[in-house]
Amino acid sequence: MAESTRKLVELNHPITEGMTTYPGMPGPAITPYLTWEESKSHYEEGTEFSIGRIEMIANTGTYLDTPSHRYRDGYDLAGLDLAKVADVPATVINLSGAETRAIGPEALAAHVVGGTAVLLRTDWSRHWGTDAYLDTASAPFLSAEGAQYLVEAGAVLVGIDSVNIDDASGAGPRPAHTTLLGAGIPILEHLTGLERLPVTGARLHAAPPRIVGFGTFPTRAYAVIES
Repeated sequence: MAESTRKLVELNHPITEGMTTYPGMPGPAITPYLTWEESKSHYEEGTEFSIGRIEMIANTGTYLDTPSHRYRDGYDLAGLDLAKVADVPATVINLSGAETRAIGPEALAAHVVGGTAVLLRTDWSRHWGTDAYLDTASAPFLSAEGAQYLVEAGAVLVGIDSVNIDDASGAGPRPAHTTLLGAGIPILEHLTGLERLPVTGARLHAAPPRIVGFGTFPTRAYAVIES
């Protein structure tokens, strides 16, 4: 009997000092709270500690949106059902060769997505760290009709490797956020590495800290592939 092999795949962007996740939003400030040298006066000789401090907005790096990001009465990070973000079967939909920015039902209908985390692979993450990544007028997004299709099809979570799951090129409505979060479906934005996953067979893990009153927070999203 052949032995099973298990592979872990990172689906997140590392958080670094001053990085830009979304145009116009500040990057994180990462500073020491207690340095190795400063700690020496607190402990016996040979014992040292380092404690860091980070100041950042919730929408930094690869992050998860819960309904309270969009709705005042929606559940927050502390109210998030762990079953929606831990060990969830993933469906990866490859849209990297699409001729249109908008991802609609016609691009999703060939996949069985009920009960799964739907991960929209656009390969926009290849631009991460450049001005091109922040070009919201060019970035792919999930259309209003596409979001409604995923709700009706029973998606557990929806993620994308683009700068925003909505068309963020203007100040207009955000139908993907409105529809998905209104249905209680969390959203993962700024994913990466989706090209390393099979269409089906991977399991997603993307649990953020349980913070009361917060609707969004970075997560170390990753996938587990058993073969």
